[in-house]
Amino acid sequence: QVQLVESGGGLVQAGGSLRLSCQFSGRTFSNYAMGWFRQAPGKEREFVASISWSGANTYYEDSVKGRFTIARDNVKNTVYLQMNSLKPEDTAVYFCAGKNYIPTMTVGDYKYWGQGTQVTVSS
Repeated sequence: QVQLVESGGGLVQAGGSLRLSCQFSGRTFSNYAMGWFRQAPGKEREFVASISWSGANTYYEDSVKGRFTIARDNVKNTVYLQMNSLKPEDTAVYFCAGKNYIPTMTVGDYKYWGQGTQVTVSS
């Protein structure tokens, strides 16, 4: 059984930083493309960032480009989201997700999901 467990969320002031982690277990981690998605109250779940199986290719939603960085460690079976220059509009539950091989930006393409971790950015 594939399991994804997120951690690192919390409350931060605007302009601050957080680093989210997602630990993967149950299958061969390096075979999976990984993504981060978020869902704010009253909104649909949206794409944030994704990374290829090797880590060679990364993709970002326009509003986070230059502020967020996705990375992976295939030895530790962990994917990270470093979030800098946080804004109140970044407030959401952040989800880690996995799919086979090729990263995409579409929620429905991802087969495996974590429980989510809350990120709250205050003014």
